[in-house]
Amino acid sequence: MATAEIRLRATETNQSARRALIASWMGWMFDGYEAFALVLVMKPAAHQLLPPDRLPSASIYAGGLLAATQIGFAAGGLAAGVLADYVGRKRTLVLSILWYAVFAGLTAMSWNYWSMLTCRFFTGIGLGAEWGPGAALGAESWPAASRGRAGGALHAAYGVGFLVASGIWALLSLFGPSAWRLMFVIGILPAFLLVYVRRQVDEPALWVTADADRREARKRLGSGGVSLEDRDLVQFTFLQVFSNPVLRRRIACLLLMSIASVVGFWSTASWIPEHAAQVSAQTSSQLHLSAAHAALIFSTGAIVGYIVLGLLADSLGRKPTIWLYYLGALIVSLCLFLLVRNQYLLLMLVAASGFFLSGQFAWMTIYLPELFPTRVRGTAMSLVFDSSRFIAGMGPLLAGWLIASLGGIAKAAATMSLIYLIGLIVTPFAGPETTRRPLPT
Repeated sequence: MATAEIRLRATETNQSARRALIASWMGWMFDGYEAFALVLVMKPAAHQLLPPDRLPSASIYAGGLLAATQIGFAAGGLAAGVLADYVGRKRTLVLSILWYAVFAGLTAMSWNYWSMLTCRFFTGIGLGAEWGPGAALGAESWPAASRGRAGGALHAAYGVGFLVASGIWALLSLFGPSAWRLMFVIGILPAFLLVYVRRQVDEPALWVTADADRREARKRLGSGGVSLEDRDLVQFTFLQVFSNPVLRRRIACLLLMSIASVVGFWSTASWIPEHAAQVSAQTSSQLHLSAAHAALIFSTGAIVGYIVLGLLADSLGRKPTIWLYYLGALIVSLCLFLLVRNQYLLLMLVAASGFFLSGQFAWMTIYLPELFPTRVRGTAMSLVFDSSRFIAGMGPLLAGWLIASLGGIAKAAATMSLIYLIGLIVTPFAGPETTRRPLPT
């Protein structure tokens, strides 16, 4: 093959990988915006929508909004993981973006607490459905040598979404008690991303090949073939994962790690902006930190955390990096909620919380695609990432109950942060080290 032709094909591959990363990045950025918008507005929204006699329990109802979103996220993610394996990464990504844009807009029209709860559940379905196909699309399009950095950059989009939501809320919160509705009106914008995805993004060659193999296996079985390999290829993806003892054991460990990350974040980090504002108000400093400003600092730390995790994953290795992030999340959480009373130390720990508590999520975008064959990759990844959301949905409710019972955020959030111990224990046994290895086919 001529050198010019080789260079042309390499250029086309690089362009395809960049387009895939851009599409996944934009979708995940809007996911981050929509998720953190709820964290920022759940308190004023609950206070406006709840009857007066329910206001003393507002923290529990706010936790309910988070729980409904997480349960919807889990259901949508599991369904999308299967769809991504059968109908393609790109098509599933398009459907997910359209779904959450529609229901984000409907959330802005909520007329009482229960209508908002319902809209948040359906919005969660779309949010959950975006990650699996987007992460698989990025991983399958990017070369092994820099896949960790690409995954870190991809997940940083979620932090950018947090930052955008924080910045917009810092402005909109000045416009009165109904300003929270405008945050969800902005959630309609992802619908415009569909034009780019449909025109510019291709299905990864790995998936195209796996899909063709599955179709050919169906034809052979339909004509009377009895090959064991063909039977494995046409087996439902969930059954393929759980019938394989290696994959089944791997799923169990990874699911525990995911529970540590997801429950730790939604039952601990979601209360950081409010806690930081309370602590700041009690300091002697003349410059007090608002919840919106704390969210901006947290979001900035998260973006750095995602990117650094990707860099470390390519240089230090996947599992050592993940373990260090769990350790950092545990230490920082306990210090932030139990020890800090100084304004400047508070700022540093809020940023560090974003770095470790939020930044650690990038391990799933980087490590999970490298552990499963292409034909079940979407299903297996979503099974790990999204099943934990069913449990995580209970985390905010438990945290809300602990806050009401213990009389404040600090003790409740510190208690919930102990979940990171699970990640520290399980990570060494999760699976092989996959740094710079090609994806399983």
